[in-house]
Amino acid sequence: MFIAHHRKFDQAEQILATHLTEVSELARELTQKINVPKAGELLGLLHDFGKYSSAFQNYIQSATGKIDPDADDYVDAKQLKGKIDHSSAGAQYVWEALRKYGAAGQGELCGQMLALCIASHHSGLIDCLDEKGNNIFWTRMNKEDAKTHRAECLQQADAIIMTKAQQLASKELVMELFASIRKILEDLTNPKIIAFNLGFLSRFLFSCLVDADRLNSAEFEYPARKKIRLENQHVDWKIAIDRLEMQLADFPIRDPIDPIRREISDHCKHRATEKQGIYTLTVPTGGGKTYASLRYALHHAATHKLERIIYIIPYTSIIEQNAAAIREVLECEGDDKPWVLEHHASLEPETQTWRTKLVTENWDAPIVLTTMVQFLETLFNDGTRGVRRFHQLANTVLIFDEIQTLPINCVHLFCNALNFLTTYTQTTAVLCTATQPLLNRLKAPEKGQLNIPEGNELVQDTRQLFADLKRVEIHNKCKTGGWQSDEIVELALSELMHKGSCLIIVNTKEWARQLYKLCAISVDSSVIFHLSTNQYPAHRKQLLTQIRERLDQKKSVLCISTQLIEAGVDIDFASVIRFLAGLDSVAQAAGRCNRHGRQAMGEVHLVNPVAESLEMLPDIKIGQEKMRRILDEGGELLNPETITRYFNYYFFERAGQMLYPLTAKQLGRDDNLLNLLSDNHNNVGYKAWDRDKVPLLQQSFMTAGRLFKAIDAPTQAVIIPHGQGKLLVTQLRAVAENFEAKAYADLLKKAQGYSVNVFPNVWKKLCELEAVHELRAGDGIYYLDEKYYDEAFGLSTEAVV
Repeated sequence: MFIAHHRKFDQAEQILATHLTEVSELARELTQKINVPKAGELLGLLHDFGKYSSAFQNYIQSATGKIDPDADDYVDAKQLKGKIDHSSAGAQYVWEALRKYGAAGQGELCGQMLALCIASHHSGLIDCLDEKGNNIFWTRMNKEDAKTHRAECLQQADAIIMTKAQQLASKELVMELFASIRKILEDLTNPKIIAFNLGFLSRFLFSCLVDADRLNSAEFEYPARKKIRLENQHVDWKIAIDRLEMQLADFPIRDPIDPIRREISDHCKHRATEKQGIYTLTVPTGGGKTYASLRYALHHAATHKLERIIYIIPYTSIIEQNAAAIREVLECEGDDKPWVLEHHASLEPETQTWRTKLVTENWDAPIVLTTMVQFLETLFNDGTRGVRRFHQLANTVLIFDEIQTLPINCVHLFCNALNFLTTYTQTTAVLCTATQPLLNRLKAPEKGQLNIPEGNELVQDTRQLFADLKRVEIHNKCKTGGWQSDEIVELALSELMHKGSCLIIVNTKEWARQLYKLCAISVDSSVIFHLSTNQYPAHRKQLLTQIRERLDQKKSVLCISTQLIEAGVDIDFASVIRFLAGLDSVAQAAGRCNRHGRQAMGEVHLVNPVAESLEMLPDIKIGQEKMRRILDEGGELLNPETITRYFNYYFFERAGQMLYPLTAKQLGRDDNLLNLLSDNHNNVGYKAWDRDKVPLLQQSFMTAGRLFKAIDAPTQAVIIPHGQGKLLVTQLRAVAENFEAKAYADLLKKAQGYSVNVFPNVWKKLCELEAVHELRAGDGIYYLDEKYYDEAFGLSTEAVV
């Protein structure tokens, strides 16, 4: 009897043939999304084929006490863990079985794609060519039998598995898979983009296999999960549509801007029945994009029978706000399952243990809200943690909120990935912002830019809309030498006195602390607030609630915040002071002033502070330079023409950074991530594409994934034992000791609201101070010593007295 897995809590065993068959069925279901079910079925059937070897069976049975330690075939499982190759045998079988089909190498490419997935399902997609030009795929396919145990597995495998494998590894499978490949080859004449898309098709297949394998393993470990998954499979969008339409019909007209918001929403509803593709929703701040985009997405998903809606949002603070707004409309008491999943994923450790694998989210919900960082890592990161969600982007509406915050080095990668999804996976994308970046008009379109057809703007006459929604005047108060801190404080106090509320938005946490301390000397503690990402989300949410209540009650409010308050936060100040930044940031700041049009005209004061340290913030620094040019040219700042001109300047300046450049220190040569994930032509092992044959994959998948970071300085999440966070830490520690997957997952979800993401230099200092502690050794989940959390400023590297 061949064993695949052993369950700890009751010592049950999962039979290998059962695991292979069940993963095969799941993978078939997932790959059906792109019409290649046979490919998924074969992947699942052979992914753990190497577990039929005596070496693996001796290992697992020794580890679980099935083999007596004194027996001849007993092995020390601790020493062998992770060292027995059980993925190469299945990969070699698929490669040899399929490569013989097709005179132009069709079967060879199909075999390579599937073999690559099987060989990689524990490590993450392996390199075809490594950074030194070695053909890693070819080496893996020719790995000696003594290490892969392929011949032994062929002899020992259950007959039902071998019969099914022989039926599937056929010319029919090659024809099915190559039908999708042919579309990629025919759609484009650019070899680089063709190679990128072939690589992404491989990643999609890999995602289906990894998720099917992890789901089946988790459902064996925790059987109740299967019932939950099956219940979540079918979404009745009509229920959500009826609830939203009822709520929208009941919204009162209270503010001057409300009729315009309703008109925007109506436009989105009317356009929702159109064909799938990439659309833009260009609406000034405060124009009601959240409900308008939700209305479009629900009706569009119902029209095209799509599986889910995913919001991709730049900041966790907006996720919480938008998720609350959507839940308020869609979720009712008595619902048997939730509509909305928030996935910040800040508490997922870099290295996963069996515990964290069981509780990792795979975005299996009707409406998902996640961060741009998580989205990009799902597309490009290495390993298996994020990639298992990739297939969930198919048959989906993707709503990109504040798309202008896309990292500049990911621009071409993002454009190519989104083109792939919307062209080949029945996905629709909507780019929402007041300041639409020119992702369809890049300096180097041959490297990839968005395919947005004419007429795919969801609102009519954006120029007139910006004029109708004008609610602020921007005053350029930048001066030679810059503003001293006491001058900024004087301006803020004057605005507070004359207008009742003032928001100061700065570019750095240091300036926020400095101004808060200076203003606090002259302002009552109930009036002044400080906001930054050093505070955990639940704390910021509490402070924003207090601020809104005071503003609604016409009480004085002075708030000093980093730029986290800009994008999408629903708050309305009488006056805003904004440190000089790019026009997109200035427009977002303006959206926090006179947001609901209750004043005749709000005022935004643009100032340039002295001694601003922006060396580590190039986006802000270059944005300032281009904004100065826009200011020198004069004219209305907040209109589509000026915004287009700004992005022309900004993108022209940074065109060379859009490929995700890599240095010789990182790779051994100057190159870029786009090359590694497409034709890889700078690799010494690269072979030119023979036009008479189908191109084989030459990507450096694993190298690219290892080098990819969605943000320049990856952060480490730490739970703050402050307020409710203190109880959560206690509960997590208890559950970690007596592990129960669902309880652990539920607590980690709650803990996201009590965690802060820490940059490497701060993390190092906290570790040196012994201010962080691991919940359980090896799990990679940490909590802070509470004396390093300041009530006003949040996480600190100095003990709070």
